Amino acid sequence: MAMGQFSASGGSGPTAEINMTPLVDVMLVLLIIFIITAPLMTHSVDVELPRATSSPSKENAPTLQVSITLEGAATVNGERVDISTMEARFREAIARNPKTEMHLMADRDARYGAVAETMSAAHRAGLTRIGFITQPAENDAAPAK
Repeated sequence: MAMGQFSASGGSGPTAEINMTPLVDVMLVLLIIFIITAPLMTHSVDVELPRATSSPSKENAPTLQVSITLEGAATVNGERVDISTMEARFREAIARNPKTEMHLMADRDARYGAVAETMSAAHRAGLTRIGFITQPAENDAAPAK
């Protein structure tokens, strides 16, 4: 790369050449980073989660049956509510009986955000007893009585 002119006339004007060395250096560093990190992004860890069977609670505490559909619609004891009304309903139930339990039934493919918002509303209202209602696994044995 020429930094000046070799002519005898002695004209010293600015050159319009791009110095490619820093660009090549940056590209090589990025290439090395991608070569190293690409295998790490496709690697996954297989984890087998534990299975457990449980028996229903023997307490006769009042319950709030909360359902969340696939579309994210929520119902409390069969009545459709939005997130702001839900927290008020939870507060009313706690005011009637502090041992109120919430039984949460969410569709398996429901948006996680809807479940998190419901649990957050329950926490803000003071509900501390939350149960998740699920279907038992097909190969689980019936619980002992």
